[in-house]
Amino acid sequence: MSYKKLEIWQEARTIVLDIHKMTLEKLPKFEYYEESSQIRRSIKSVKSNIVEGYGRRRYKQEFIKFLTYSLASCDETTDHLETLYETESLKDEILYHDLHERLQILGRKLNNFLQSVEKNHNIE
Repeated sequence: MSYKKLEIWQEARTIVLDIHKMTLEKLPKFEYYEESSQIRRSIKSVKSNIVEGYGRRRYKQEFIKFLTYSLASCDETTDHLETLYETESLKDEILYHDLHERLQILGRKLNNFLQSVEKNHNIE
């Protein structure tokens, strides 16, 4: 099995693409090196940590550690998104609510996956 078959990776990937596009098309230029850069890095970290954890899945504690990093990066991304909206750098309310809800869903799925690994770890 590949990490690409994990639902959490697939969802993280689509959010990475959508946030990247949002930062290029919907934010003022002055945010490009500030909050835009931060949110792009944090959402990419969600996906990358899933991949790295999956690559270390033979070692339960390593797998858990990277899934925990991924969950923390998801929370960080949510915080950056909220900051962009609250400062009115992101004015598209529909896009904000869509991304925010998707990040919440991804966070719950990451948490559930993490709990499953903690309880039922096996190598696939």
